[in-house]
Amino acid sequence: MSEATPALQVRDLRKVYGEGPGAKAAVDGLNLIVPRGSFFGFLGPNGAGKTTTIKMLMGLAPPTAGTIELLGLPMPQRSLEIKQQIGLVPDDSLLFDHLTGGEFLEFTGRIYGLSRQVARERTKELLDLFELSAAPRKMIKEYSKGMRKRCAMAASLIHRPQLFLMDEPFEGVDAVGARMMKDLLTDQVRRGATIFLTSHVLEVVERLCDHIAIINAGKVVAEGSTEDLRGSGSLEDAFVRAVGVERQHEGLEWL
Repeated sequence: MSEATPALQVRDLRKVYGEGPGAKAAVDGLNLIVPRGSFFGFLGPNGAGKTTTIKMLMGLAPPTAGTIELLGLPMPQRSLEIKQQIGLVPDDSLLFDHLTGGEFLEFTGRIYGLSRQVARERTKELLDLFELSAAPRKMIKEYSKGMRKRCAMAASLIHRPQLFLMDEPFEGVDAVGARMMKDLLTDQVRRGATIFLTSHVLEVVERLCDHIAIINAGKVVAEGSTEDLRGSGSLEDAFVRAVGVERQHEGLEWL
């Protein structure tokens, strides 16, 4: 596999729900190229198609049309090879509620082909790093949302993937945990990994990402380096312009 191939490339990607006149395109002709070693932000308002796109990239939702290549390999034709090299942090934290955090991490490591000893060693290190080792018998179903995100992030790291797909990875995480996670991800990019990230927190995206695509109504409406998109203003200003939402200057009279 050539290092010159993009980490992620989609062409004319579509996902349509329903049939006939009531059919709705959640993703409508999406084209993206994510270079290797980049920290790529994928932004959009609620309902724009971000999570649907992530699910198609993860292989959780089949596209209606279009092609997906991850690390130079076609999805879903070579999905097993692809999934061995990617780390996933889904929005809804698809974890096993009736396992402890340690059991889940060790299981994840074994699924990715780590030996039992290596999986156990990395599990202990990750539990300590993400501050999840204080209650070793606590089931994931008892975790807070922030703890679930920490556990999902830890699981995404255990096999040292080349590509991370992350849907709102900092949601519900406290400031200290979020800072640690951001530092970890930045280190992964420095060593050559690629991160594809969605987030509603534009300040986080602006600080972390070197390239950004903005999606609205299932289509990319703006794309470029963070610096170019921001221009002389803020990323928030660029986002508002791209999605065509005018600022509301008039408040409610009764407030």
